[in-house]
Amino acid sequence: MAAKRPADPSDLPPDGVVRAEPRGCTNFKLRQMLRVVARRYDEQLAQAGLKGTQFSLLSHLVLSSPVQPSILAADMGLDASTLTRNLAVLADLGWVQMVPGDDGRSRRVLITDAGRAKRAEGLPYWKAAQQSLNQRLGESDVAALHALLDRGFARLADDTPALAE
Repeated sequence: MAAKRPADPSDLPPDGVVRAEPRGCTNFKLRQMLRVVARRYDEQLAQAGLKGTQFSLLSHLVLSSPVQPSILAADMGLDASTLTRNLAVLADLGWVQMVPGDDGRSRRVLITDAGRAKRAEGLPYWKAAQQSLNQRLGESDVAALHALLDRGFARLADDTPALAE
């Protein structure tokens, strides 16, 4: 059976505000949308030899490196094991290094010059994906989506066990 397509924009009320009760599984709908969006970014970023997750991690590190892994995970909304797996791949590629922290028990993630260069190489492809998405969805809808996601994340993050670790 084919998956039901999302509603056509012409099916929305003139003001774009849906007033119906939620229908279906929110988790499924978010994952369905994420797969479509991630595929668009991955297709563009592949031209620079990157995946969307790698570009996001490198972008966060450009701004915060060197940083403790726990702080990076919290800033990105990732659990520690996911971050560790993703960092291992980037370290193997020479894009990040784990360096000692302030004391013998801690460590920090450092983006390397090669990592900065790879992120810079991917930036035009990320911009192309972003612009394409903005064009397809409409910039005002993308801005509204960002605001809704930010509010939702703020409301849910406090009691999400994986993020509280």
